[in-house]
Amino acid sequence: MTSLLPGLTWLELIAFGLVGLALLLGLLRLVLGPGSVDRIVAADTLSVTATAGIAGLAALFGTPLYLDVALIFGVLAFVFVVAIARTIEGDRS
Repeated sequence: MTSLLPGLTWLELIAFGLVGLALLLGLLRLVLGPGSVDRIVAADTLSVTATAGIAGLAALFGTPLYLDVALIFGVLAFVFVVAIARTIEGDRS
């Protein structure tokens, strides 16, 4: 199967293109808002999409090191989004 880039199939190019599109759309929602809740959801979406992109790079390069990076990034991003959501929510205890 031929490809535009050496070593990548058309399916891989489409997958990485869709991940890039998801990142752009998430960034657009993060910048435009309109509210803080929309920005938190956009930040969470960006972190999940970036984690999927890192896992895709692990599959592309064939090394499990990137899976460790994706795991750590995903956990840290989750903690970040929860902390930001709790901060915006305020003290409701």
